[in-house]
Amino acid sequence: MDTKLTIKLNKQVIERAKDYASSQQKSLSRLIESYLTSLVTHHKDSDNKKIQISPFVKSMSSGKSIPADLDYKKEYARYLTKKHK
Repeated sequence: MDTKLTIKLNKQVIERAKDYASSQQKSLSRLIESYLTSLVTHHKDSDNKKIQISPFVKSMSSGKSIPADLDYKKEYARYLTKKHK
């Protein structure tokens, strides 16, 4: 069900928004509705911070962590040297 809403905005912003909506082949109302929907959806998703990890991804975990001071370039060079001996 659509409901009317009255808002006050800067005239230049309204004109630019109308031009943009027209270029997207949407009405300004639908453009604003889409934007507000994305805000509400994003906010709802961030409230629900539990990320579901599939059993397959969990099975791939080795339980090991990478040291913070690891020099990956040096380690990769060492790997390549060993590989091509």
